Amino acid sequence: FQVEETLPAEVLAKMGAVEKPSDVMTMDMEMVGKLPEYDGFMFGFPTRFGMMCAQMKAFFDQTGGLWSPQKLAGKPCGTFICTGSQNGGQELTHMTALGNFVHHGMVYVPLGYQAPAQQFNMEEIHGGSPWGASTMGDKDRMPTEIEKTIANVQGEKFAETVKRTVSEAVSRTCKVAIVY
Repeated sequence: FQVEETLPAEVLAKMGAVEKPSDVMTMDMEMVGKLPEYDGFMFGFPTRFGMMCAQMKAFFDQTGGLWSPQKLAGKPCGTFICTGSQNGGQELTHMTALGNFVHHGMVYVPLGYQAPAQQFNMEEIHGGSPWGASTMGDKDRMPTEIEKTIANVQGEKFAETVKRTVSEAVSRTCKVAIVY
């Protein structure tokens, strides 16, 4: 799903924005109401000044009806990011999104270093951090193979986590470590 656009068409044209593909569903208010039916969420954020763009913030503002009764509580979520430059606030954008997840009671699932061959690659400039997949650029720079691999690993690992949250409860006593 793609969130609703908040900018007028004439502004988008002046910006040289790429037209939205017609086969991508829009996350309108009806779809927002159906979010509790999903087992997990992977959120993609274009970055503006180290935080999600206004369109994504407007989407989260529409989830107030789900927040009050905590309809998304306990559901896993993750993030992937695109910035306009190499130091454009990738990790900060992941971090600033946490407030939305915490208020909903969602469980943030970071990538960690589960794609080490790519994440530690120093041969070329690329995105991707322990927070999650990321890329940088504009309409002239597409994600690199390293970035695509990191994103695929994140998707696979996230799916494994979601599957664990919807499987049957364990029959044994759970062990929890308290560390202080």
